[in-house]
Amino acid sequence: MALGHHAPLKRVLVIRHGALGDIVLSFAGFAAIRAAHEQADITLLTTAPFAAWMAPSPWFDHVTIDAKPSPWDVAGLIRLRRSLMGFDRVYDLQTSSRSSRYYRLAGSPQWSGIAPGCDYPHANPARDTLHSRERIAEQLAMAGIATMAQPDLTWLRTAPPPLALPDRFIALIPGTAPHRPEKRWPAARFGALAASLGMPTVIFGTKSERDLAAAIEGSMPGAIDLTGRTTLPQLAAALSRAGLAIGNDTGPMHLAAALGIPSIVLFGGTSDPALTAPRAPDGAWPTIIRAASLADLPVATVAQAVAGRHNHPSLMP
Repeated sequence: MALGHHAPLKRVLVIRHGALGDIVLSFAGFAAIRAAHEQADITLLTTAPFAAWMAPSPWFDHVTIDAKPSPWDVAGLIRLRRSLMGFDRVYDLQTSSRSSRYYRLAGSPQWSGIAPGCDYPHANPARDTLHSRERIAEQLAMAGIATMAQPDLTWLRTAPPPLALPDRFIALIPGTAPHRPEKRWPAARFGALAASLGMPTVIFGTKSERDLAAAIEGSMPGAIDLTGRTTLPQLAAALSRAGLAIGNDTGPMHLAAALGIPSIVLFGGTSDPALTAPRAPDGAWPTIIRAASLADLPVATVAQAVAGRHNHPSLMP
């Protein structure tokens, strides 16, 4: 069934949870859904960390928090069911076992996803071998949205940073999820790299990553430490001012790439960039450096990749 075979939809729900990188990789899909349903009232169902951040985006009229109630939380399930009811179509971009169960809870509306019996199944048995961006694009194509839209991210650039930043700087992102330390390039090597580049440096991350920032500052005195000091709007606005971003496979690197910042992303052997790498607004790939163990990745290898980007206008003196 194609979009053109139905009357315009009045109410549309989009489901997307996940970590920061998952949300960012969905931006093009969000934009495509909005472009396909320009007149519809569109709601995003997401988790609490992203609700306020996504509210001012141009893609949604409403944002609802999914508290993810347990099967034994009857009151929570009733509240969730109320938030799922009354939509003409649902685009489940989460496509997890949990979100697929929402299909029946919602009363089996028109549904794009992998829920058994849904109207617009993503019927590709190899879907899990696709990068997130291509997987979402194919899912939407099977629901009648053939074109992925390049997202307008103007709204992400408006928040003032928590302090004055240099006009031209390199953003370093040395952290990762706490339970994935193997995805981290040693902080001391980030510091050595920054010291070799001779450019203002700003370090981004969470409060728990301040020790990484301190290690970098030991090699690069004068680096600006913003770890734990930015909200999501401030993080996006600050990253949008960077000339280059260098970091591990983590959420802020996805955000930097999505904002069109030239990016160098470091991958260890436990993650596959073909499935999870950050992407630019138009879908272009960043510079990816992969090592079986990031502990063995030399500073010189990353410095060489930086040198290859020195002709980019945003890095020129």
